[in-house]
Amino acid sequence: QVQLMESGGGSVKAGGSLRISCVLSGYTFGVNCVGWFRQAPGEEREAVARIYYGSPYVFDSVKGRFTISQDNAKSTVYLQMDSLKPEDTAMYYCAADNTCRTVAAGTPKYWGQGTQVTVSS
Repeated sequence: QVQLMESGGGSVKAGGSLRISCVLSGYTFGVNCVGWFRQAPGEEREAVARIYYGSPYVFDSVKGRFTISQDNAKSTVYLQMDSLKPEDTAMYYCAADNTCRTVAAGTPKYWGQGTQVTVSS
């Protein structure tokens, strides 16, 4: 079993930055694709970024403002969020699987509990 634990969320003013983290633990052998998703109240879940063997992919809605990275020694994936906007307010979840196919489809096997990000104007 694989566990994911997010941290680092909080409240920030528009234009500010936050870095959220996702620590993977348990039997993580073969779990090579990690993604960040977000969901605002009343909205559908949205993919934000994913990383596969160190190769990042950031979706257009946040490209140029968000950066995904990983520290294998710490089994941690980070999402650096800059130039935050009120519309970035959401619960942010990390998720992982052995393949990016499921992560890209929004159906990865493992999910964290989420960390709240709130951006005020």
